Amino acid sequence: MMGQFDKNALPVAIIGGGPVGLAAAAHLIKKGEKFIVLEAGESVGSSILEWGHVQMFSPWQYNIDQAAKELLENAGWTSPDEEALPTGRELVEKYLLPLSNLPEIKEQIMLQAKVVRVAKKAHDKLKTGKRDTVPFQLYVEANGDTTVIEAKAVIDSSGTWTNPNPMLSNGIWTNAERQLHNEIHYGIPNVVQLENRYQNKTTLVIGSGHSAINALLGLATLQQKYSDTKIYWVLRKKQIHEVYGGQENDGLAARGELGIRIQQLVESGRINILTPFHINGVYPTNDKITVVGELNGEEFTIGDIDEMVVSTGFRPDTSFLNEVRINLDSTVESIDTLAPLIDPNTLLG
Repeated sequence: MMGQFDKNALPVAIIGGGPVGLAAAAHLIKKGEKFIVLEAGESVGSSILEWGHVQMFSPWQYNIDQAAKELLENAGWTSPDEEALPTGRELVEKYLLPLSNLPEIKEQIMLQAKVVRVAKKAHDKLKTGKRDTVPFQLYVEANGDTTVIEAKAVIDSSGTWTNPNPMLSNGIWTNAERQLHNEIHYGIPNVVQLENRYQNKTTLVIGSGHSAINALLGLATLQQKYSDTKIYWVLRKKQIHEVYGGQENDGLAARGELGIRIQQLVESGRINILTPFHINGVYPTNDKITVVGELNGEEFTIGDIDEMVVSTGFRPDTSFLNEVRINLDSTVESIDTLAPLIDPNTLLG
C-alpha cells in the first residue's frame, strides 16, 4: 500500500522562467510555499529574448506583477517609468533578471532544464485509485541526463513561443513546409540584424496580427535602402482595413500607431497585398518557393519567393502532459475560464 505523501515536504513545480512563471514564484513566496522553477533556456525570459528587438505596445505598468514588484522594491530595485514602452530585451534585463537574482528565487531556479514528461506517481492517466494522494513526477532533461523531480503541484508557464502555427489555412503541417525551415522565419525577424538575408529578396509575410505588421514595417524600411526588395503580404481578412485597428482611438497608443503606420504603408503601394488568401500548399521550386491557395475563392499561385515570414500565431504544446488529466478549452487550448478572453471567434462576435 502506498501512503499519502507529505505535501509540506515537496515544492510546487513551475514550468517556465518567463514573466508568468516568475510571477507565480513571487506569489508562492508571499504564501510561504516551497517551489522550483524549471526553465528550458539558458536564461530566464529566453523566449522573450528571441523577439528582444521588438518594442512592446503595452507600457511597463501592465508588465510588472504586483507581488514581484514588492519583492524587488524591498531589495532596493527601482521600477522603470510606468508609462515607458519596453522592448522585449528590456523586459528581461530590467525586470526578469533582477527578479530571478533575488536570493529567495535564484536558489530555486534550474536553467537549461527541459520538462519532457509529467505524471502522477505510480498512476497512469487511466488509473484513478488514490490519485489525489500521490505526488506529481516531472521528468527533466538537464546536463545530458534525465532527472525525476517530485512536486505537490505543477504550474505550467511554458508559454507558446516554441510552438508556432503552420502557414496552411487548415492548420496542418506538411513535410514541404518543414523542409523549408531555412527559408522560413516564424514570428518577427530582426530585419536589421538579418539585413543580408532579406535585402533585394522577395519575401512573403503571412498573417494579420501585430507580429506580421512589425515584420512588414521592418522589411519596408529595408526596401528604402535596397530598392529590389519585394514584399508580399498574404492574409485571410475580407478587407485590408480590418487590420488597422483603433488607430488614434486605441486604448494603447503604441498599438494604435502600428495601425496607422501599416495603413500608410499599404496606401503607398510598396507591398503586394493578397487577401482574402487561403494557403493550401507550399513547395520548393528551383531554389525558390511556390505558394498555392485560393484568392477570393479562385485558385492562385505565387512563385519566385526567396524568404517567408510566418506570423500565424502560436499554440501551447501539451504533449508532455499526456499522462496527467487536464481540462482545456477545445478551441484555444487554454483553461476554460481564460478561453472567452482570448478566443478570436468570441472577440470578433
